[in-house]
Amino acid sequence: MSRSGAMLVMAVFTFYFLIPVWWLLVQSTKTRGEFSSTAPLWFTPDGFSSFVANLGTLFSYDSGVFVRWLVNSVFYAGAGAFLGTLVAAMCGYALAKYQFRGREVLFNVVLSGVLVPATALALPLFLIFSQVQLTNTYWAVFLPSIVSPFGVYLARIFAASSVPDELLEAARLDGSGEVRTFFTLAIRLMSPALVTMFLFQFVAIWNNFFLPLIMLRDQTLFPVTLGLYAWNSSIGQAPELRSLVIIGAFVSIVPLIIAFLSLQRFWSGGLAAGSIK
Repeated sequence: MSRSGAMLVMAVFTFYFLIPVWWLLVQSTKTRGEFSSTAPLWFTPDGFSSFVANLGTLFSYDSGVFVRWLVNSVFYAGAGAFLGTLVAAMCGYALAKYQFRGREVLFNVVLSGVLVPATALALPLFLIFSQVQLTNTYWAVFLPSIVSPFGVYLARIFAASSVPDELLEAARLDGSGEVRTFFTLAIRLMSPALVTMFLFQFVAIWNNFFLPLIMLRDQTLFPVTLGLYAWNSSIGQAPELRSLVIIGAFVSIVPLIIAFLSLQRFWSGGLAAGSIK
């Protein structure tokens, strides 16, 4: 009974989360005139041809600016998530495996950063970057993206539980340096947590909207979220943008789905099981 109830709850929530994605897919296969005249959750007979035509219009509109936005988002999210995960893993590993004065105070300061909303930091970041003349540049969005207090917290918790001290001592006795031990031993044992941190950071940067909104003015630097917002704000003057916003929103979630499906196989635990007897 309890198993059936749990499956029913999960099925309901799965349906709830997937119905907007299904709506985006269906509406992406329609022309602008079919949005209000056809069933909102089902395809039209010539849906595939309309979908191909909408994609062609999306990628060619305004000299292919959507492709530029998509590449910008991949750069911001991919490079930012990679460096953010690496920095957080190193910080969390150091806080978990090294004893030094003020360690807990430093960890509590980092952990307090989780409680501060990103929107509260946007204005101070804008003022700081404007002082060094880095606003309206790639750096204005990229540099804040590599900081992840939650990643440091998660890395410390996972390093403390998944990286045995005995393995580290054995590596040191074999002559391995601290940096080499981290990159050849610890980082492999921490891989499930690193994948989780990377995905969280990737999704957070990809969906980031407020920071690029106040930092960027050049349209060629926009991520896809800000670009779609700019198009959506111009629908009153250019009604043809409505279909581009819808299919652009659908295309923008495809990289997130690909990232999740390609990395989920690394979510495995027990990598250190049996290494110590």
